[in-house]
Amino acid sequence: MTKHVAVLMGGWSVEREVSLNTGDGCARALESVGYRVTRIDVQHDIADVLDRLRPDVAFNALHGRFGEDGTIQGLLEILRIPYTHSGVLASALALRKDRAKTVVAAAGVPVARGVTLSRFEAAKTHPLPPPYVLKPVNEGSSVGVIIVKKGREHPPQEVAREDWPCGDMLLAESFVAGRELTCAIMGDKSLGVTEIRAATGEFYDYDAKYTKGGSIHICPAQILPKIYQQIEECALTAHQAIGCRGVSRSDFRYDDESDTLVWLEVNTQPGMTETSLVPELAAHAGLNFGELVKWMVEDASLDR
Repeated sequence: MTKHVAVLMGGWSVEREVSLNTGDGCARALESVGYRVTRIDVQHDIADVLDRLRPDVAFNALHGRFGEDGTIQGLLEILRIPYTHSGVLASALALRKDRAKTVVAAAGVPVARGVTLSRFEAAKTHPLPPPYVLKPVNEGSSVGVIIVKKGREHPPQEVAREDWPCGDMLLAESFVAGRELTCAIMGDKSLGVTEIRAATGEFYDYDAKYTKGGSIHICPAQILPKIYQQIEECALTAHQAIGCRGVSRSDFRYDDESDTLVWLEVNTQPGMTETSLVPELAAHAGLNFGELVKWMVEDASLDR
């Protein structure tokens, strides 16, 4: 019997549009390899919708809060619908960037110096000597990320605005110059390492990630073999320390001049759009998009 897969997408986080693109791309790929697919734009009645539909598997294509933070995972556990990607604890931990760093650092992975503080504190005084990076503790896709440059006299004021959309808690991290690198893990093996360069602008921000032509991907990354291997090992260690399942993607910075490598974060539900990194890395490892999403569906389970 053909397996029925419900693709969960959209939702109401600030990453809604990215999720719709990810979900549509994954749904089309799943149909192309023979699954019966139902697309669901997730709203607050999602429990009733899933209970009526009773799919064999939920393919989680949601991004950001409520979809990537353990919330939808907990609902799927209660409904006993097997699902893709990481489980409740790993999802919640990974999206809370500061606490994920603590766990990953304890496992021996190098991380950037950092401090957690409220956005109002961050607007009053520099939490670290510039240059440093301010980011929301629980958003993805570089949403709300601010680079505070060396020599800047006053901290950024936009984080204290009433219409700031990214939560009250921020993570400040020392800025590490150099290359932006990422490594995908599938199960218990690496799919390889990609270097990312923003086509315009200074860093790999939301627009660079999701605008066609907004970034340049060098796959595989042209770095020293020992650094390439170290990134793969660190990505797998982070994946396992946090308790990730299925596919994850870890982001790094590497400075050639000082030979400094730091882990930044793990994405438990990385983007799967036409400009996304994981499908590229999978292709580099010999898996086309259809084979990748099929593996994810067959890997789906409960109690993850």
